[in-house]
Parts: sequence; structure tokens; C-alpha cells
Amino acid sequence: MRFCTHIGAMLSRSVKYAWAHVRYIPLWSALTYSRWRPFDARARSLGAAFGAVMRWFPVATRRFDRELLRIFPDMPRGERMKLCRDMGRNMGQTLFEIYHNAEFQVRLDKFHVSGPGLAALDAARAAGKGALIVSGHFGQWEATRAVLKARGMETGGVYRRQSNRHYQRLLVAGIEAGGKPAMTTGRTGTKNLVRHLRSGGFAAILLDEKTADGERMPFMGYEALTSLAAARLALKYDIPLVPVYGTRMGDNGEIAVEFEAPIPHTDARTMTQAFNDSLSARILEHPDQWYWMLRRWKDV
Repeated sequence: MRFCTHIGAMLSRSVKYAWAHVRYIPLWSALTYSRWRPFDARARSLGAAFGAVMRWFPVATRRFDRELLRIFPDMPRGERMKLCRDMGRNMGQTLFEIYHNAEFQVRLDKFHVSGPGLAALDAARAAGKGALIVSGHFGQWEATRAVLKARGMETGGVYRRQSNRHYQRLLVAGIEAGGKPAMTTGRTGTKNLVRHLRSGGFAAILLDEKTADGERMPFMGYEALTSLAAARLALKYDIPLVPVYGTRMGDNGEIAVEFEAPIPHTDARTMTQAFNDSLSARILEHPDQWYWMLRRWKDV
């Protein structure tokens, strides 16, 4: 019996290993195709591929429709399908830029920087204090870290570990190219994050993912499980919590990087709700730039 169990476990691991390679082939092909082409052209190519998948792959289209109709119940189907394709194109381009972050980081002439939050971050760095930069899966969030790194405020990134080893490798390499350290979610990652903040480090977190230990809070008018961890850390270590967004400006690679004013320190729930409201306003204004596939309201 033990022998059979051992053989079964080995077969299971072998199947998972092989499946990880198979799943990686389409992305590998897209990333390596036409390497000789200019950066923007390659990014647009991957974006177009993702847009086509979103528009014509029924499983993806149905999932997108389910989420979008919650917020825009009266949107005509033709408009929804265009939005589905546009969202896929934007997210595909974002993915390419993250995986090629070393190249993306040097394109500072494409970034248009504004907002009072940048001065607050400058002041925190001058005082030797850490800071938390919060955003969502909106536009190109990596542009915010590129701007900070160029100004001497290298910002680490918090990410969710990928089950596929190939995606994990590419993701970590991309995050570290944008700013170290790369810190995972979970207990170990939280310890590393606390250590980094206490030493005066900056860290960026995307707060629009559902978390099992989050609290039910309004997001675009509907309750969604939302983590209070970032606000709690900002309060505990008396550091600024600054919402930042990188909004795409057409198809020419231009990005508006806007540093909003730091969220006032009150209590963790009020501060997190302020961020939810901030991100909601951005999404309602530019719905094609948010990743609607997060299942933000699932199980609530």
C-alpha cells in the first residue's frame, strides 16, 4: 500500500510538472516572438493577443460579463465586448512591461508625474521613515515604482506567489527589476514587509484583491472582502499611506502617474474605505484599465 501511495504521489508531481510547462508555452511564445521589434510594438502585440483571447474565448468573456454587469447593468452587449477586448489589451501590455521591467523602468520620458503625494513621500524619506504606496490592478501600476526609483526612493513590491514555477520566476525577476525587495503575501512575507518598513523602506501593495481574512467593505457600491493590513501598518509605524495610479494615455506608451494626497490617519477601516473609494472613482472613469477578472465580490 505504501509503495502504491508513493508511486501515485510521484505520478501526481510529474503531471503537475509537465502541466506547468504546457501552460507556460503560450506565454513563452508570445514573449519571445519578434524580439527584434521595438519595445512599444512588442508590448502592443502581446496586448492585442490578450485582447483577442478576452473577446473571443467564451469562458473569459462570461466571467468578464458577470463582473462588469454588476456595476454597469445597462451597458449594451456591443459596448461590453469592446470593453472586454480593451481591458485584455491593456492587461496584456501591462504583463509584458512587468516581465521586461528593466527596459520599462528607463522610459521615464513617457511618464507624466503629478500630485501632492510625491512631496509627502519625499518628506518621509528625508525623515528616515518608511512609506506604503497603495494601488490596484489598474493601468500600469509599475510606472509608480519607476518614478520613485528614479528619484532615489526605491520601492519594494508585495505580490502573491504563483503556483506555476515559470510565472513565479518571471514575476519575481520583474518585481525586483522595478525595486527590491520582492515580498510575498502571507506570514513570512508580512514579517519581511514589517522589517523593511521599520528600517525606513518603501513598499507598494495592490489592495484590490479579495483576501479571506479581510472585512466586508463597499467597493464600487457592493461589499467586497478587503484587507486592512496596509492601513494597520501605516498607523502602527506612523508612516504615510499614499494612493498612486498609473493611467494609460492612449496607445503611445504615455502614462499619467498621479500621487494622491496621503490618506489621513484615523482608523484602519476608515482609511481602507478611503482607498476603496479612491480606486472606485478611477475605475468608473476608466473601466477599460481595471482588471475585471479578480472576482472581487465572490463569496460575499
